[in-house]
Amino acid sequence: MKGVLMARRVLSSGIESLRCWRRCLSQVAQKQAETDVGVPKMPPFDYSPPPYTGPSADEIFAKRKQYLSPALFHFYSKPLNVVAGKRQYLFDENGRRYLDGFGGIAVVSCGHAHPDIVQAIVDQVNRVQHSTVLYLNHAIADFAEALAAKMPGNLKVVFFTNSGTEANELAMMMTRLYSGSNDIISLRNGYHGNGSATMGATAMCTWKYNVAQSGIQHALNPDPYRGDFGSEGKRYSKDVEEIIQYGTSGRIAGFFAEAIQGVGGIVELAPGYLPAAYDIVRKAGGLCVADEIQSGYARTGSHFWGFESHGVIPDIVTMAKGIGNGIPLGAVVTTPEIAEVLVGRAYYNTFGGNPLCTAAGLAVLKVIEKEKLQENAFVVGSYMKERLNALKEKYELIGDVRGRGLMLGVELVTDRRLKTPAREQTVHIMDQMKELGVLIGKGGYFGNVFRITPPLCFTKEDADFLVDAMDHAMSKM
Repeated sequence: MKGVLMARRVLSSGIESLRCWRRCLSQVAQKQAETDVGVPKMPPFDYSPPPYTGPSADEIFAKRKQYLSPALFHFYSKPLNVVAGKRQYLFDENGRRYLDGFGGIAVVSCGHAHPDIVQAIVDQVNRVQHSTVLYLNHAIADFAEALAAKMPGNLKVVFFTNSGTEANELAMMMTRLYSGSNDIISLRNGYHGNGSATMGATAMCTWKYNVAQSGIQHALNPDPYRGDFGSEGKRYSKDVEEIIQYGTSGRIAGFFAEAIQGVGGIVELAPGYLPAAYDIVRKAGGLCVADEIQSGYARTGSHFWGFESHGVIPDIVTMAKGIGNGIPLGAVVTTPEIAEVLVGRAYYNTFGGNPLCTAAGLAVLKVIEKEKLQENAFVVGSYMKERLNALKEKYELIGDVRGRGLMLGVELVTDRRLKTPAREQTVHIMDQMKELGVLIGKGGYFGNVFRITPPLCFTKEDADFLVDAMDHAMSKM
């Protein structure tokens, strides 16, 4: 027995020594890369995560393949094992630091492990982690009050959910109940979730399964880059009118649109489109729903909500992702009149409004205001967009640079005139940027658009490093 225990100790010591060796090797390699001539230098950052003693990336990937859904996919030829995060940086199992230019798909608004948000979560856990909205708790009421204060017009009633899909599912049901109609219009290339109803509103075949999706029609996408009418927003809105005239009874339930399409490739709607479309929809008895799940919460910089840049006030606003900084949290905000449609039946969400989640949500809102992250998103995002446009002048591979604030997209094409998607090049450059220490996302129907949605605490130095890394990777093509 003693021999077995001794062998286990030796084996454990050997594994730990191997991990230490790998960490050291990785850190040395990173420092060597940063000193190589011509290779972009990552901004200094005074933080090192505690040593990681968990399973390796290979072990995790093996378990993932065995026990998790085969539908899951991953970025990079060699998947990244993220074990720690701080502000705008992530760390792998070997302690290597990466600049997070994706923010967990526009989720991490205030930065990783923000002390104020962590403290709010810990304080709430120490009191009560969950009760039920059938009892009173100040966390949900305080956050709802603060959230309503950020909304324009009479958008003052809040329903909490666990995700953006749930928020949009609830909003879809509310439009149908309020209007008495069933038909909903959304935009081609839009993404609104993967639930039974929201999959119908999503208009990209890559995100749709062959299941019943009734009552949804998709209007022309007012895409200034690939659309038929360029930036002439009002011309696209005519299609909404024709769908109502020829595809419905003349009355509809609602109209869903993102101010900037996230999954669709950071597509900002053509100017003048939303005011014209909203007017057409309301004349047909429908409600206008703004999907702010990615473009909201200070991310666009110029405004707190993406729809505000179009000069419209929706009837319903849905949100998630950045409102919890990584905590599962979504919300639907509407007017008192529309909110009444759920009275008379029992609408209930077990975890919607959970004290832990809403305490975190209020902390996120306070941090955004205290640290002026909306203003930072505008300043840093505008600077980074200028640098990306300069890169566009340098490389024919870049067909378009678009977006606002810290929600930016870079579309790659092999032919600027034909706008032929450069899919393989997109994947290759992403891999090369990862090796340089920069993480970004990709999206668009063709998978050829870089999605840059970092934490809102991003700095100009971070922006320079990201663009320099993209420049370096492109120069090696």
